[in-house]
Amino acid sequence: MSRPWPTALVLSKDGRVLTVEFDDSRTFSLSAEYLRVMTGSAQDRGHGSGPRPPIAGKARVAIGAVKPVGAYAVRLVFDDGHDTGLYSWDLLHDLGAREAEHWAAYLEGLRAAGASREPHPRD
Repeated sequence: MSRPWPTALVLSKDGRVLTVEFDDSRTFSLSAEYLRVMTGSAQDRGHGSGPRPPIAGKARVAIGAVKPVGAYAVRLVFDDGHDTGLYSWDLLHDLGAREAEHWAAYLEGLRAAGASREPHPRD
């Protein structure tokens, strides 16, 4: 079976939702917050192996730009300054297909860390 290939990427005007259509007839509308906290960035993953720490305080983040990286991925530039995570087509498809599972694990990680989706008042 071939890997799903994107046929369209559409960023909402407010930068809060990235809609990705794939050639397997699946379409996913992914929030900027979800994409931000699911980043593949080594910086946000803690630069090592083991469980990744939850990324807190991103409930209001938006995507400012979507930049292609070759023919295999995009780099998302977020309004909090984060721009180092690459989102391959495989990753975007997985994030869409397994969103409920990933989101539940993320929320549990926040809860366990005593962290919040809301930005800290000083941010």
